[in-house]
Formats: sequence, C-alpha cells, structure tokens
Amino acid sequence: MMTSQKKIKLAFFGTSHIAVFVLEALKRAGFMPELIVTVPEKKVGKTLESAASAAALWGERHNIPVATDWNEFETGAWDVAIIVDYGKILPSSLLTIPKKGFLNVHPSLLPRLRGASPMRSAILGDEKNTGVTIIHVDDKMDHGPIVAQKQVAVADWPVRNSELETLLMTEGGALLAGILPLYIDDEITPQEQNHDVATYAAKFTKEDGLLDLSADTYQNLLKIRAFEGWPGTYTFFERAGKKIRVQVLDAHIEGNRLVLDKVKPEGKQEMQYADFARSGAKPLPPPASSV
Repeated sequence: MMTSQKKIKLAFFGTSHIAVFVLEALKRAGFMPELIVTVPEKKVGKTLESAASAAALWGERHNIPVATDWNEFETGAWDVAIIVDYGKILPSSLLTIPKKGFLNVHPSLLPRLRGASPMRSAILGDEKNTGVTIIHVDDKMDHGPIVAQKQVAVADWPVRNSELETLLMTEGGALLAGILPLYIDDEITPQEQNHDVATYAAKFTKEDGLLDLSADTYQNLLKIRAFEGWPGTYTFFERAGKKIRVQVLDAHIEGNRLVLDKVKPEGKQEMQYADFARSGAKPLPPPASSV
C-alpha cells in the first residue's frame, strides 16, 4: 500500500528562489516539510541590511521551522531529506541520517551537465534537449543514482535563463512529488548513472559576460539569454572619445543581425538601446586579450 503523504517526515535543505519552485510543487502535492535548513542571513544592498534567504521566507510564511545550522536536523527522525540549491557541501555523516537518505532535484538530464550552472550552460551550449533528474545524493557532486528523470520540451528556444529556471524547477518539483511515495515504499530502484559519458557545467565569472558584437550573431544571443541576471553580458562603446562599459540586458535576431533591445550604460539607468544609440555611442571591439 502506498505511503500516505501525511506519514512522510520530510526535511528540506535549500536557499534561493530555485529551491522555492520545488517547495511550491511539494506544497501543491500535499508534502510539507517539517524543517527547512538554509544559510544564515546575508547583508545586501547599499545599506547592508540583513536579508533572509528565499527558502527561509517561504518557511516563515508557512509556519515551518527554519534553521541555519544542522542541530535540529541531526536530532530528528526523518524519512527523507530534499536538497535543492542549498549552497553548502554536506558532510557524509549527514547523508545517512534520514531513513531514505537525501534526494536532489537537478535541472539537466544527468549525467549531462553536472555542476552548479546546468541551465546557463545548456542555453550557452545550445542544448535544446533538456530536462530534470531526481537523484539519491552520495558524497560526490551530482553523482548519485537516478531515481527519476524527465525530458522537458522548451517551446521558444533560445530561452532566457529565468524562464528555463521556472520551467525546469517547477517540472522537477512535480516529478519529485510524484515519485516520493513510491520511493519511500521501496517501489523505485535507483539506477547508477553512466559516469563514462558525464559532462560538466562551467563555473562562470563576470569576465565571461564580455560580448564581441562582431562575432557570431546566434552565439551572442545565446550568451545574452544564458547570462541573464548573472553574470550578465556587457560590451564597450565609445562616445565623444570616452570609453563606456554597457550592460546588454536583452536582444533579438532580425535576419542575420543581432538587435540590441535594452542596455544599461555604466552609472546610468537601463534604457532602450535605440535611445542610447541616438547619443552617438559606437560599439568598440573587445580587447585582444579577451578573445
């Protein structure tokens, strides 16, 4: 007989808005965690005010205990724990505390694109064949056996990173909720990944966002869509003999031409590119050392 949803004692490790997509999916299916473990508050903005994580705020809204250390988790009797974009590496000793270990929702078709930035890497690499994977967590990064996997169709490609996050993490949360009772009742046998064909997502830096507007049009669009939000894309313009660093926020392709839509010049508010171009600014090629 399938385990009742109410009988699953669940802890959730997560931090960002990405984790919240999964929490919402679990909530819709009737699985509410009894504890959320997240990172401590961080100082943000010019005023350096302390801000709780997105997962912590979600827990507070739903009257769920929130912890920033492992003490309460270590003393609990858990059926399973879920970890999604937590931001810390767990020691092996924690992985054995829940009866059924830890499950992770990973937004790629593992073993492809292991690592911290699979969605940005998928867009940048033009990997339209994407999806989500639920794995049983072991002591290596994205290495554990596969519990469930689903290919997810993306309607309009190339997609913006924020759109891919919403799609894949919502689908991943629904997949997790669907298999959770089966997994708890030992009706699913996790399958080892084919480690020989594993690929890895790159770790991006701000410098990776530099655009060469004379380079391949489609590759530039992929970069703009992939790096939406962070690390962002930028290039340099010249106006009245002065070099200006300009963030490229959005663009599209017309024919074989990349058309910039929104930009943010250094020290200015974001604006339509057409307004910026009317100021007489002209694009500069990137430094030779960046190529």
